[in-house]
Amino acid sequence: MDMLLSFRPLFDLFLIHLGFAYSQYIVLRAGAFSIGNVGLSAIGAYTAAILTVNYGLPLPVTLLAGTFAGLAFGALLAIPLARLRGVYQAIASLAFVQIVLSANLYAENITGGAMGFSGIPKLVGTGTLLVCALATIYVMLAISRSRLGRAFDAVREDEGMAVSLGINAARTQAVAYMISGLLAGLFGSLEALHSYAVEPNQFGFHLIIVVLSYVVLGGRRSIWGPLVGVALLIALPEISRPLADARIMIYGLILMAVMNFMPRGIVDTLVARRARRRSRAATPEVRQAEVKG
Repeated sequence: MDMLLSFRPLFDLFLIHLGFAYSQYIVLRAGAFSIGNVGLSAIGAYTAAILTVNYGLPLPVTLLAGTFAGLAFGALLAIPLARLRGVYQAIASLAFVQIVLSANLYAENITGGAMGFSGIPKLVGTGTLLVCALATIYVMLAISRSRLGRAFDAVREDEGMAVSLGINAARTQAVAYMISGLLAGLFGSLEALHSYAVEPNQFGFHLIIVVLSYVVLGGRRSIWGPLVGVALLIALPEISRPLADARIMIYGLILMAVMNFMPRGIVDTLVARRARRRSRAATPEVRQAEVKG
């Protein structure tokens, strides 16, 4: 039992970062390259923290407020970003994250500035995190199987063809930004109410790289890609802990190997290989049927 309890902080981290990963996954699924979800997570975190500490609002209210803040700013961010493409989306969304980071640094009277916002009561435990993570997976599965999910795929694969089929690419990506903002705001709020304090660099460039790595490593198309990516990247440092200083090097080598041999991501590559095997197995049967016919 003590051993299981010792892994609870790691499991909590996994659940929080799973939400961050899905907030990144949904925009990549729609063919957009935005990293603004990290800034939206910061907005959700500070909103929940300030309302809890300064105004004493209960947990459900602060979580809803943080989630709505992420959704609202995600909708605002969608206005310019949905009209941009490729590297321009990435640059504009990075600028947004930097604006949020700067605002949190210089609005000392509200956010605590560089020292961060502390004194937050721990209102969120493993149970709440698990419920939110499972609900997120359920919503992602529902979207994946819906008309909206098919629109995301169409815009990502061939925007011109999607438009010719009557799909509004800008509106479709705007919906993805809003869903991303909702998830980012929710899990940013959970992070704040779970970790006692928040500070600007907590939602900086390092988190951008980490969250992108989760999705790219696990797979950008499969709903299970982010889950595998988060599990691997969170467990890997712990597994290699006995290797002391060499663990960072081994961690990097494993990442490079996976990205080299599985450029689509682990889950997407395995799914593609399975599909090819099924296709090869079906080919002889088709030929036999043609001969008999």
